[in-house]
Amino acid sequence: MIYISALGMINALGQSAQEIAANLTRGVAPGMRSREGWLQNQPAAVFGGVEGELPEITASFTAHRSRNNQLLLAALAQIQPVVDEAILRFGSDRIAVVLGTSTSGLDEGDRHVNHIINGENSPSWQYSQQELGDPSRFLSGWLGLNGPAFTLSTACSSSARAIISGRRLIEAGLADIAIVGGADTLSRMPINGFHSLESLSTELCQPFCRGRCGITIGEGAALMVLTSEPQPIALLGVGESSDAYHISAPHPQGAGAIRAIKQALQDAGLKPDDVGYINLHGTATLLNDQIESKVVHDLFGESVPCSSTKHLTGHTLGAAGITEAALSALILQHDLPLPPQDFSRSPLDPALPLCGVLQAPQPLTRPIILSNSFAFGGNNASILLGRVT
Repeated sequence: MIYISALGMINALGQSAQEIAANLTRGVAPGMRSREGWLQNQPAAVFGGVEGELPEITASFTAHRSRNNQLLLAALAQIQPVVDEAILRFGSDRIAVVLGTSTSGLDEGDRHVNHIINGENSPSWQYSQQELGDPSRFLSGWLGLNGPAFTLSTACSSSARAIISGRRLIEAGLADIAIVGGADTLSRMPINGFHSLESLSTELCQPFCRGRCGITIGEGAALMVLTSEPQPIALLGVGESSDAYHISAPHPQGAGAIRAIKQALQDAGLKPDDVGYINLHGTATLLNDQIESKVVHDLFGESVPCSSTKHLTGHTLGAAGITEAALSALILQHDLPLPPQDFSRSPLDPALPLCGVLQAPQPLTRPIILSNSFAFGGNNASILLGRVT
């Protein structure tokens, strides 16, 4: 069994796990607001941003100076004592770093191109800032580690797969501790890319609502420390699959999503009715919510409470899997009420297959949570977390 010994996170809900837990309970996200300058031909749109100052990256890491890596440092600061103790105990070559991202430092690259187009100097930019492998390379170097370090980029399932990979490294004996997670930053490229696909909402997203029209993009980072030594929260099971059905649309019967969930349940030795809550991928696009509702209906019926938290964090792309797994861990750790879906602006879509979408907070009655991440290209990952009794 693999366990979670520490977690740190930062997103539109807040700048620490404690602040995020409090705001998740209140259903309030200070960073979800209208912002200018991101969407072409639009004066403003709603995005999930991280507010306040971020840690500085020192001169010796100039090649890694990106907002993405600053978000990682903010998450790292929350788990630093546990990481430091692990390095002292196990050694720098026995700590793995596995991260997920979709954009890395792409925003810095975008700003560099704008400077060049306008005939301006761009002295701070280096290509490594936007390389997809940079987050793990940076964090491993920052901590002085020599163990396995790599970055996964499978769109919205990236950091969920980082969790899965970290578990495998420990089970294979290649690491004693795995620091897993991910980060993604607001960037014009994915924002305008989703807009060109007619999948972006300029207002706050409305998962599973009749009036839903697309995603709200957010930024954030989260890190977990995985260990084989018993802790209060366990990584019970994982599942993953690839549809290869369509580059941006889910399989019409949700075949790959079903396989990933079934794998996670089988891996954990659990049945569907053992699950106490499902954190849905819930992007608020027409197809995602339709297919995910069908998948949950077919596997769980209406008995398991479920909701998407993306109206509180935005869709954090490559960081979504770790963000939502970390929110699930906070619910288990602090016995938080389950977050309801927001139907204040539009009712539940009556055309969706019936499942247990929450319309009001309620307690977690079975301490096992399933967190789903379903990405472009049908790249699916499901994570089961549970409280150890």
